[in-house]
Amino acid sequence: MIKDAAYLKILKTGPGTSVQDLGRIGYSQFGVPYSGAMDKKAITWVNHLLKNKVDGAALEICQPGFKAVFEAPTLICLAGANADCLLNGKPAASFGLIPIQEGGTIEIGAFKQGSILYLGVKMGFQTAEIMESRSWYQGITGETSGKKNTLIQYFTTQEIPSFTNSKAKWNTSGFDNETIAVYPGPDWELLDPKSQKVLSEGIFTISNLKNRMAIQLEELLPNSLPELATAPVFPGTVQLTSGGKLIVLMRDAQVTGGYPRILQLPEESLSALAQKRPNQKISFSFLKV
Repeated sequence: MIKDAAYLKILKTGPGTSVQDLGRIGYSQFGVPYSGAMDKKAITWVNHLLKNKVDGAALEICQPGFKAVFEAPTLICLAGANADCLLNGKPAASFGLIPIQEGGTIEIGAFKQGSILYLGVKMGFQTAEIMESRSWYQGITGETSGKKNTLIQYFTTQEIPSFTNSKAKWNTSGFDNETIAVYPGPDWELLDPKSQKVLSEGIFTISNLKNRMAIQLEELLPNSLPELATAPVFPGTVQLTSGGKLIVLMRDAQVTGGYPRILQLPEESLSALAQKRPNQKISFSFLKV
């Protein structure tokens, strides 16, 4: 198969658009964050439908107002947030496979459910692979976020790949589910029974402080714990600061921290939380260890 290089050109975008794959595994000893897609469930679904490698790179779109043009024919797939989508100016679904003609445009409007949409392309986007990942991260890759006129390479055969519409449907019903499954963290037992009960039974609010590094919850949890030695942390670790703030570490978070690690979200919960919007309510459901 002859593959030619082609480019997606961003015509407009809000903040937070970046290329992501499954991230950098095995480099935390050097202080390098995991990075990768905030919603691994969605990006994996995209690559599955496109028959890409499981770690194919896709665009992570975190704000409405995205528009791009494709230089050459290809096949794309969308998954994640339920959003208004236009293909060549006409309404299209924001999930599933979409054939793209030469000069085809895709536009993402308002997000109706969820907060992150993934746009994958046949064979994946071909940005520079550094430390076994194409995920953009400041200080590691040349690009950190997409902006107007950013060019992103992909491969084309100059023909739209043949495909059969999948019967699989992207399910967005979970976006309205307030319950987030968690495990007790390494420092859970340091909490007093009252604080443990608050975490087990309380309702918490996603604050406006939400990005690829962390999500802060609005409610405070009184904290009288002593300072702890610096210890490893991971995406999904919930830290309790000295001021009582609850901070959920996300994909671009640091690899060590000194705050108590009171909860740990598994992968599926991390994807679910990533799709929550500011002011949405959540509660924690504890999994058996």
